[in-house]
This record gives sequence, structure tokens and C-alpha cells, in this order.
Amino acid sequence: MNVIETQDIVYEYPDGTKALENVNFKVDEGKIVALLGPNGAGKSTLFLHFNGILKPSSGKILFNGSPVDYNKKNLMKLRQNVGIVFQNPDDQLFAPTVMEDVAFGPMNIGLSKEEIEKRVKDSLKRVGMEGFEKKPPHHLSGGQKKRVAIAGILAMDPKIMVLDEPTSGLDPKGASQIMRLLYELNEDGMTIIISTHDVDLVPLYASTVYIISHGNIIKEGNPRTVFGDVETIRKANLRLPRIAHLMEILNKEDHVSFGKPYPLTIGEARRRIREQAED
Repeated sequence: MNVIETQDIVYEYPDGTKALENVNFKVDEGKIVALLGPNGAGKSTLFLHFNGILKPSSGKILFNGSPVDYNKKNLMKLRQNVGIVFQNPDDQLFAPTVMEDVAFGPMNIGLSKEEIEKRVKDSLKRVGMEGFEKKPPHHLSGGQKKRVAIAGILAMDPKIMVLDEPTSGLDPKGASQIMRLLYELNEDGMTIIISTHDVDLVPLYASTVYIISHGNIIKEGNPRTVFGDVETIRKANLRLPRIAHLMEILNKEDHVSFGKPYPLTIGEARRRIREQAED
């Protein structure tokens, strides 16, 4: 079932500039879907349509098969189900303490004090931030801020989490930890949508990949299908995952082939190399 679907959506800025043009995008329930594209391609603009922050100039946004209704009551319900984590957590964290920040959403939907406390505790535990309740968010590291921002969304008990560049600004270990957390949330049944230009992460986690360029979706499919179209990847100012790029160079420059399509992960490349060595 498609939990989120866009049908030919167009979004124009007030000056007439088109940020999105006839975008069709589908997300299956319980999957991890990646939206790949360079800066300025339209990733963030598209994401802001998923919970009604932006309204398309034309076209439709569907949630669970029904068109999004933009009245206040229905938007509140939509935002309880579709939570967005912004690229910069400082745009999302504003309360004096971590506890108050995570509690903000549940408080605004009228939950009891007991339920709010439970959700805050459970959400912080889930993201590994127990014990930070009284800390000011601006005293946290980038990775910790990202975790608190995710906890604030989790406290709303959403069905879908949308993350704009979830690993932006993080060191490799921090990026890996965030992606592992998202993988675990997905294993527990949450639908995850991420935007990124980190092509190395995508084959490890995403089941479906969309490529966006200049406000247009130019490719979609599973990681093997999408990264197998090298011309389109480079047309979108992206690159192959490093492992695939290495295999491409070995094939073209050194005439050493481990077969096509090129492997996308270290594990897959290792298996190919061992198979060839054994032959």
C-alpha cells in the first residue's frame, strides 16, 4: 500500500520559479525510500509537501490513498502521522531543555501529563539519549541534536518519518549511528523517507531510490536499477557508490572485470572478488 503518493505535483515560488514540475513519487508502507539529488534539486521542497507545510500549485498529495485536506484539523492529524526531521537540527530544537523540546509536540495535541512523560522517556531511550533530559539542546553535539530532533518526532508516534539529509554535518561514526537507528525504527514497522546526496549509504538501507534533478524525478527503482544507469547518475551531478566506481575503473582502465552490474557494497564486492579468485 502507498502511504504517501504525489500525483503530478507542481510547486511554484511567488516569483514564478518552478521548484517542482510534475513530480510523481510513491512510498510503500514499511519501506525505506531514498530521494537522491544534489543541492538545489528540490528535495527539501518536495518533503515539505508530505505533511502539508507546503501546498502544491497543482497536482495532488495522497496520504493512505486519500487526497490531503488542508483544513487545520486534518493537517494536525496528518502531522501526527508524518513527522519531518529537518537537515539542521537547530531549526527544530528551540526549548530550554531536551525534555521540554521532546514534550512540545505531545503537549500540543492535548495528551495527559502522564502520557507526555511516558512518550518523552520512551523516545529518548529509543534514540539513546536517556539522561540528557535537563541538558540545553545547544550544548549537545551535532549527532546528539539530531537524535533529540528524531526523539521529538517519535514522541508524536508517527507512522512515517521523513528526514532531510539525516547524516549532514556528522562524522562517519555519527552518520553510521543515525542510519543504524533509522534501520531499527524501520525494522519496528516505521516507514522511513530520507533525502541525501550520500550515495554510499543508499544501497545499504533503501529498497527504493528516486533521483531528482532540477525539480524533476528522472529515475526510480531499486538501488541496482538506479545505479546501473551510470549516465543518469552523472547527469544529475551525482556519482556511483565508491565501490562501484572502483569496479568501473578496474574494468575500463585495467581490464579487470568482476562482472556487471557493478557491486554497490563492500560485502557484494568481496563476494565477487572471492568467487573470481576461487575460479
